[in-house]
Amino acid sequence: MTSSQDTIDYLIEQMSGAGVITARKMFGEYGMYCDGKIIALVCDDQFFLKPTAAARAYLGDGAEEAPPYPGAKMYLHISGEKWDDSEWLSELIRVSMPELPEPKKKK
Repeated sequence: MTSSQDTIDYLIEQMSGAGVITARKMFGEYGMYCDGKIIALVCDDQFFLKPTAAARAYLGDGAEEAPPYPGAKMYLHISGEKWDDSEWLSELIRVSMPELPEPKKKK
């Protein structure tokens, strides 16, 4: 099953307070980017944030890890009921950004 464009559009809108949010199709699902950095994967309409110490601290005891697809590394799974709070979701992205690697330069 693949993610719907409606899910992607909604997440882009909800995270827009963190920076320029874009999505790119990859592996039949989506990679989510903030200011050019990959921040998350959306697989089967589920949101998986790249794990960082800052994101874990922000989530506290609510941090849930899961692989976005079989055989993948563990990501932070952000459940759908948390997506409605745009300020919370944008802040989660903002605190994660400094720990995420810069995009690789294209040759």
